[in-house]
Amino acid sequence: MLEITNWNELSNTSPPNLKGRDFLQLADYSTEEILYLLREAIELKALQKQGKPHPYLSGKVLGMIFEKSSTRTRVSFEVGMLQLGGHAIFLSPKDIQLGRGESISDTAKVLSRYVDGLMIRTFSHDSIQEFANCSAVPVINGLTDLQHPCQVLADLLTILEHKGQLSGLKLCYLGDGNNNMAHSLMEGATMVGMDISIASPVGFLPNQEITDKVQDMAKGFGTTVTITNDPLEAIKDADVIVTDVWTSMGKEEETSIRLMAFQGFQVNEELCKFAKDDYIFLHCLPAHRGEEVSEEIIDGPHSVVFDEAENRLHAQKAILKYLLT
Repeated sequence: MLEITNWNELSNTSPPNLKGRDFLQLADYSTEEILYLLREAIELKALQKQGKPHPYLSGKVLGMIFEKSSTRTRVSFEVGMLQLGGHAIFLSPKDIQLGRGESISDTAKVLSRYVDGLMIRTFSHDSIQEFANCSAVPVINGLTDLQHPCQVLADLLTILEHKGQLSGLKLCYLGDGNNNMAHSLMEGATMVGMDISIASPVGFLPNQEITDKVQDMAKGFGTTVTITNDPLEAIKDADVIVTDVWTSMGKEEETSIRLMAFQGFQVNEELCKFAKDDYIFLHCLPAHRGEEVSEEIIDGPHSVVFDEAENRLHAQKAILKYLLT
């Protein structure tokens, strides 16, 4: 496995040919391909900060289908396409016939004759897989109930910027393990050589199929994947602490049950004493202060959540550049 900091070795090899591929989950990519996307994100971020034009996608159009509400996903993809010289079209179910019963297959076949790529933010992961199977252009997963790969690529970029490395670190995730962030973090962390520990209450552990797959992957990378119900066990000596809301979109009717089940899993000062002194805290946002994280942590010196939010832009620009050019 290539070390994440060994950019010279990456520079001496041919860039991966990702044109036309889908971006549905991180495990569909190799470690080297993920590292190239991170390297590209760093370079694109530098160009943007320097005010240098980088219209790699001039004339390209990205169709964006949103079945779930969004702040960071919509704005970052629209701005990213603009900065890359292309254009993005926002499509809600109210705007297209998909919301009136047109099949996924027909919608995908029609839209892929108009646009150069599709980004979809939806509920069912099966739906986005069907979309990708029927589409003639790349399909990017902007979020499903099962996976959130764009967010985790941005998380890896943020960790790299603040820690100077990825391989050898320990990432701890506290909260709802059976959600998209936990699943994509398991894949992404393992593939770049990080140990990962996930602590969730009974009944909220990660998807077993994904857990089995990632634990098999970890054997090849020499890393560990720990699944536990004990937050203290998970957070001990962590370099990176991550959490997410306890009640995800579409599960609002479970709010009262979840608030009771997740007592003891809040990321707060008392729990973070068991992490390394220089840990960093991540949250994909939006956050519910006082629930999954205390104000002292998310607004404190260890928090890098707004760097993380910004990096959605740069990570996704790397994805767009590789898939659409």
